[in-house]
Amino acid sequence: KETMENHTKVTEFILVGFKSHPGSQLLLSVLFSTMYAVTLVGNVCMIFIIRMDSKLHTPMYFFLENLSILDICYSSVITPKAALMFSLGRRIISYNGCASQMFFFSLFGTTEAFFLAVMAYDHFTAICNPLLYQIIMNKRLCVFMVVGSYLSGCINCTIQTGFTFSLSFCGPNEINHFFCDVPAVIHATCSDTLVNKIVMLSVCGSIIVGTALVVFISYGYIITIIVQMPSAESKRKAFSTCSSHMLSVSLFFGTVFFMYAQPGDTSSPDKSNTISVLYTIVVPMLNPFIYTFQNKEVKWSLKKQLKRKVFFS
Repeated sequence: KETMENHTKVTEFILVGFKSHPGSQLLLSVLFSTMYAVTLVGNVCMIFIIRMDSKLHTPMYFFLENLSILDICYSSVITPKAALMFSLGRRIISYNGCASQMFFFSLFGTTEAFFLAVMAYDHFTAICNPLLYQIIMNKRLCVFMVVGSYLSGCINCTIQTGFTFSLSFCGPNEINHFFCDVPAVIHATCSDTLVNKIVMLSVCGSIIVGTALVVFISYGYIITIIVQMPSAESKRKAFSTCSSHMLSVSLFFGTVFFMYAQPGDTSSPDKSNTISVLYTIVVPMLNPFIYTFQNKEVKWSLKKQLKRKVFFS
């Protein structure tokens, strides 16, 4: 801390998430490092498979490739720092480091919500308007949707980080979390946080509810169309196209709703930390496996690439 005009200004924070279990710090470090390594390998493999197979150069796989790139970035903002923190016991993060982590976490987290909504719309178009699919989901629209998702993420993270770090932090400088999440940092301020809480609830709430509505409405139409399909084979094919995305959406939105829809004063820090692990670390790790195991085209392409590698080695 440095003293300025009769009050202390915090220049660094101490992340105290999961500190109540000192015996498990090394285990947490190994667990986080392993999950991060699996996230990197899984998502890099997904990008490689899609890039190498021309049959997968379709809008659906274009979004899936971008989701894998996003998940690598999303996980990289939090997991390496957290793993080092648990292994070395260095829980200090600078004021600017905390602001940067919050900015990029909010950016990638918001973009992920928009990506999942965009992918739901893509599935809706493929199943409900198959004859017009290529015309509607043209390359320009696909690129526009990806760029629009990132721009939406930029707007939200600028609002969240700007409002949070306009508050005064004069001690204690402890954040009851393993990374600089908005609610946890707001809890450490000595300013009045009513405006911040209203802004967070209205902006984040509208993004979560808005993107979730797009997903639910899209799948409402999709399920209606699937039920009306005459052949069992058509139903199975349509369902297999959507099942992996539905699982990914359920994991992401389920944990995010649980995290941000509960009153801040009633939620326990330990419970919040555990739920945060699910949507910040576990979901980016599971996504490539969910989309691979549920998708015949990706599995076939993976086998083809492996056979080629074995043949040429």
